[in-house]
Amino acid sequence: MRAPGFWSRPPGAWSALLAPLGALYARATARRVARGGARVGVPVICVGNLSAGGTGKTPTVAWLLGLLAARGVAAHVVSRGHGGSLDGPVRVEPARHGAAEVGDEPLLLAAFAPTWVAKDRRAGAEAAVAAGARAVVLDDGFQNPTPAKDLSIVVVDAEAGFGNGRVIPAGPLREPVEAGLARADLVLSIGPEAAQARLVVPGAVPRVRGRLAPLRTGMDWRGLPVFAFAGIGRPEKFFDTLRGLGAEVRGTAALADHQPLTPALLKRLGERAARLSAQPVTTEKDAVRLPAALRGRVLVLPVRLEVEDAAPVEAALDRLFGAAP
Repeated sequence: MRAPGFWSRPPGAWSALLAPLGALYARATARRVARGGARVGVPVICVGNLSAGGTGKTPTVAWLLGLLAARGVAAHVVSRGHGGSLDGPVRVEPARHGAAEVGDEPLLLAAFAPTWVAKDRRAGAEAAVAAGARAVVLDDGFQNPTPAKDLSIVVVDAEAGFGNGRVIPAGPLREPVEAGLARADLVLSIGPEAAQARLVVPGAVPRVRGRLAPLRTGMDWRGLPVFAFAGIGRPEKFFDTLRGLGAEVRGTAALADHQPLTPALLKRLGERAARLSAQPVTTEKDAVRLPAALRGRVLVLPVRLEVEDAAPVEAALDRLFGAAP
């Protein structure tokens, strides 16, 4: 599903018409989060958002795992496994599982730390703790009350902000901004400086700024003719990154977030690339959904989160795990 265009514009006729449904959605979310959750015996760090779609949660989880590893904390990831068929709890094994079973994001995160898929997040966290986790990082789940959270980081796309400020289906929000930020410990806004300057985050929640930057792999993109395709929250960001690296972007295909890469779709994408005499290129998240036979024929542009000032995050981790060595 692609987000409706009116979600990103000032409230108009469509959002006004759907506002009563949005109010019902908001009330249902408020009742759910009010139930609270149980402790699982180790600190639980939640990386979530207030908006539907991609805001940069997965790169944020990968970055947090690096901070925890530097402290000697054995962290496991727990994810719902969006798009996967397994209910779990099950530990992701990239050699055995595919995206159709566990989802693309857990496959990607399994390269950074032990990762579990569980529709029941509390059961997933308990399975991780039983397997030796000294911390659990929830990939998404801010609106899910179980398990109880010790640190909640809300990730915001600085360019998209909070859209038209209304709740699904009248807007992109899973809950009203004020209600969500009241439960947040930190806000991480991700995007270029100009967008960061425009973004207004209400309330007094500490805010950290970051951006997604291409991982330095030695690949020279300058002048390379490419056909780019991506099934992420905002594919245009990926296309712009390629242009910023100097690639000659001859064509693009913006797919729906988590869209399955069926044989028919891959055939069409391959034919478009061939007609344009361009090298196919995609994101890390999309690459894990590719059939093994095609992975060597599609270039991948990995990105990593770079944080302007990580001191508020480090201070929060100090409170949970003691001062960093």
